[in-house]
Order: sequence, then C-alpha cells, then structure tokens
Amino acid sequence: MALGNNYSAEIKKALLSIKSLSIYRQLLQNEVLICLIDLLNYMDNDKVDICIFTELYNNFYYKLAGRGTLRALNEYIIEAILFDENTFTKQAEIHGYELMDDFIKLSASKDLYYLQTVSMLSSSLIKQYALDFCTAGSFEECIVKNLPVWDFEYKASDIIQAGTDADEDTNAGTVTVKGTDTDTDINTAQFSMLHSYTNYGSNFSPIIEKLLSSDDWSNCIQHIADFHNKWGCGIFARFKAFLWYHNGGPGYLKGIENPDPVKLSDLIGYENERSEVINNTLQFLKGHPANNMLLYGDRGTGKSSTIKAIINEYYQQGLRIIEIPKKHLMDFPEVIRTLEERKQKFIIFVDDLAFEDNEENYTALKAILEGGVESKPANILIFATSNRRHLIKEKFSDRAGLQSSNLDEEIHAADTIQEKLSLADRFGIKVTFSSPDKYKYLEIVEGIVEKRGLKVDREYLHREALKWELWYNGRSPRTARQFVDWLEGTL
Repeated sequence: MALGNNYSAEIKKALLSIKSLSIYRQLLQNEVLICLIDLLNYMDNDKVDICIFTELYNNFYYKLAGRGTLRALNEYIIEAILFDENTFTKQAEIHGYELMDDFIKLSASKDLYYLQTVSMLSSSLIKQYALDFCTAGSFEECIVKNLPVWDFEYKASDIIQAGTDADEDTNAGTVTVKGTDTDTDINTAQFSMLHSYTNYGSNFSPIIEKLLSSDDWSNCIQHIADFHNKWGCGIFARFKAFLWYHNGGPGYLKGIENPDPVKLSDLIGYENERSEVINNTLQFLKGHPANNMLLYGDRGTGKSSTIKAIINEYYQQGLRIIEIPKKHLMDFPEVIRTLEERKQKFIIFVDDLAFEDNEENYTALKAILEGGVESKPANILIFATSNRRHLIKEKFSDRAGLQSSNLDEEIHAADTIQEKLSLADRFGIKVTFSSPDKYKYLEIVEGIVEKRGLKVDREYLHREALKWELWYNGRSPRTARQFVDWLEGTL
C-alpha cells in the first residue's frame, strides 16, 4: 500500500497545483484541463470504479488529442501558457519584464511551478493508481494495454538524435518508443507531430525549447515576459490575421488558423502601386503619421493580395490584420476599443467596399476615417479595396434636383452628390490598379512561370496565354495565375 500512497500523493499534488493557480487561473476554463480536473477529482478517493475511471480518462485523452493530432501534456500546457491573456502577460506585452509589478511577477512565477507540476503527470502513473484502487477485480490488461497514452519518456527530437531509442516499422506504420515502463507503439503520424511539436513556426521555437528543457519553469519567467513583449499575448500572439465575426451575439475577433500565405515576392507587376502601400505601412510601423488607404481598380489586379502579402511580410514587426465585413461596419467603435491599448499595429481591412445609395452604415466608416467623436487610435490604419472609384452608387436621378421644377425633388441636390463623393475622399491615399495591356499581361505570365520553374516554349506560352484570357476572364494577374495553374497541370 506504500506504493499506492505514493501515487495518491502525486495525484493530490497535481490537483492542489491546479487549484492554486492565481494569475493563470483562466486556464481552469480550458476544455482540456477541465477534463483533467474531472479525472483527478474522481481519482482523489480510496476507491475507483473502472467504468467511471475509463470514461473520464478517455474524455481527457479525446480533448488532448484535439483535431486528431496527439500532443504530450507538457507541450499542450506550454502552448496554453504562451497564448494565455492575463495580468502578467498584458504587463509584459506593454512594459517589458523590468518595469512590471514585482508581486505580479512573483505570482506568475509560482503559477509556472504549479503548471509544470501538472504537466509532469504521466499516463503510466494514472494507470497504476487506478490498478491499485480499482474496486472490481483485475483489469490490468484493460487499463495498461488498452487505454491510450499521451506522454513519452523522450521527445521525438531526442529519439531521432539518439538513433537507437526508437524502432520504426514503416510497413506497420508504427514507432516503438523506448524508455517508459513498457515499449509504446504510436502511429507514425503522431511520431511526426511530436518531432515538430509546434505549429507556430520557428519564431516560437526558442521559448518552447526553453520550457521543454527546463527543470523549473518558474526560472523562465523573464524569458516568457520577453516573449510577450515581442509577440504580444492571447490571440494576438497566436494569430496574425483575424475576422470580426458574429454568431448570433455580439461581435468578436476570430483568429484565422490558416491565413493566405501570399508573399510580396509572389506578386508580379504593379511594383509602383505596391510600393505606395509598402512605404505607407513602413511609416506606420515606425510610429510616424500614416494614411488610411483605398486600393481601387479592375477586378483581379491584386488589390486584396497586396494587403494580405503586406501582413505576411511585416508580421514579425508587430503588424496584424483585422478583416471586417461591410455589413458589420457599425461595429467599428467596438473593434477600436478592443485594439486601442495593444502594443501591436493593426490594419483594419475592408474588402470589396461599395454601398447602395440607400445604405447608411457607411456613416460609421466615414466617422472613423475622419471627424468622429471617438478618434481612431494611432495603432490602427484602415485599408479598403474596391472596384469603384466612388464608393457610393450615384444615379442620374440624384442630379435631377439641380435643375428640376418637380416639387418632389431635393432642393439641395448638390449637397447630396457631394455627400456621396466624400467617403472616398476621406482615404488619405488612393492607389489605382488597372487591368494590364497585352504586353504587361504576358510579362506577368512569364514571371509566374519562371517562379514555378516551368520550362515552356516562349512562343507557345504567349499563344496559349492570349487564348486563355479571351476564353475566360480577360487580362489580369488573376487570369495569368489561373492560366499558369492550368498549364502546370497539363505539362
């Protein structure tokens, strides 16, 4: 029973650690940790029913596996720490470690110790605890062999470096991980995921590696603060692109998991037009005055792609993008209040902007662009795209009042006309993207073909490209890309 008491002490220690969180207490609402707490609370008894235990165990495993990809518990908790938003992470983002409140740093440091304690819970320990306290006979095979595992003695990177610690059976699709109580078979997809333990790119690898290799996370408090000072906290550390989203209730920022990866180097042509957008964005990032921008012109000329490429180019300098659908423009004040105290710089992106003559929600955009009671913070710019130079549709009937004797016509018709034209004028910089001529179109086609490394006879390329634009959508960079997609597929 002494061994069982040791297991019980580990369970109680982990449970107490979770309940002792103060700064990172919001993690108690994390769906994975909720399932873990349910499991530990049930196990904090002298008797364990095998059926209830198995259900709670698998509930936790199901949540940890997430979208079909297994992560070790310590890796999941590290991710939760890095993307949590709390008093400590907010102060770290704005002020940096040295200027933060000492009591906040101390409390956060203790929380990191508690979270590391929880992260060290192994599936083998929990299984053994259940075996010692189960109330219904011998279930060793059911518990030890059949219940899945979530922890491994070695990280996959260590296994690969050691070379002899894992035996891969390619035909069976499994990898045997040595070093735990028993050899563990996991599928090769899970093994690959463990090796590339983060989906967030090389930018976050140093801090993740630091925590994974640390014996005491509380000693990493300054490293974590430095991370937040550079990358932000909460969803602004995790995502670079957002959508202002409504789902039957108030609007909120929804992070985009897989934003368009287009880069400036991917875009061919329109260098002069794009340079205006780039220069204005760089002024903005440097803290200098910058202008809201309207990119208008023919369809398929790369207006939206330019803005998305700008974000990908300057994300590491603190730039983020928020796309707001036109129908939610009345939410602008709420969006601004969400962003105004953040360290990052934000481009609010409104795509395909145009209004019917009877729409009034454009007044919210006009007020934000210039002249509203609630001014636009210095960390926000508005970039809009449109196929129209004048954003509000104007009819000939609008001008009838200028010289009409009809009593039903507006007396001050000229004022109405000026009102409709004024919205576009409130963008400080307007950049025109026009459809290319034949030679520019072929130049764009050649540039895309060269970037993809395709070997095509130039005369054949030009002939087929011109056929394509006649048959389909006319000359534009989008048409050029669609043609090259077809061409690459046929080669």
